[in-house]
Amino acid sequence: MSSASRATRVDRLPWDDIVDELDRVGCAATDRVLTDADCATLVGLYDVDARFRSTVDMARHRFGAGEYRYFAHPLPPEVAALRAAFWPHLLRVARAWYEQLGRPAPWPDDLDRWLARCHDAGQDRPTPLLLRYGPGDWNALHRDLYGELVFPLQVVVGLDRPDGDYAGGEFVVVEQRLRAQSRATSITIPRGHAVVFTTRDRPVRSARGWSAAPMRHGLSTVRSGRRHALGLIFHDAA
Repeated sequence: MSSASRATRVDRLPWDDIVDELDRVGCAATDRVLTDADCATLVGLYDVDARFRSTVDMARHRFGAGEYRYFAHPLPPEVAALRAAFWPHLLRVARAWYEQLGRPAPWPDDLDRWLARCHDAGQDRPTPLLLRYGPGDWNALHRDLYGELVFPLQVVVGLDRPDGDYAGGEFVVVEQRLRAQSRATSITIPRGHAVVFTTRDRPVRSARGWSAAPMRHGLSTVRSGRRHALGLIFHDAA
């Protein structure tokens, strides 16, 4: 699929519904954004060492169990095109959220200008990544911050078939609710489909206006097979 086709596919998503779900829950599943061929291409890159800047063994760092690899520059065209396609749609959500929370919204219209600002601040390492899980692997609840400059939304794309290539491994988001028990949302991601979710927190109405509800994300245990996913983060790392 060409870059223009990927952008068109993202542009045609039901964004009003996605934004509504983000506002209500802090995460939202989308329709297909990558073809099966795109997914297979990305999975095939996982063992090509030259495409990555670093590899993280999750068990070693007590992040769970499994492995992920951060892409090096230049990003694969599938990754760069998809991140650029999502940017303008997520930008309007990010700006609205920060206005509700009374925070300054530092993001320019252009993604490259935002990434250049990250680089000027010392956050110059690319953050898009591929994740690989096998039987018994899981991902602890966490946030992907990486530095002072943060974009509050990110995307994960499933690259394998649930209940075909693997079982288990549901994407999980947990919201810490004000003066209440935490709420978990789990999503099974079909191959080529995505989930948009908050990186750090989301605005919720309170008696005094708007407050920030902290949120974390992770992955439930993979019961069998092998699961790959593409992570799109919109700020680079220090």
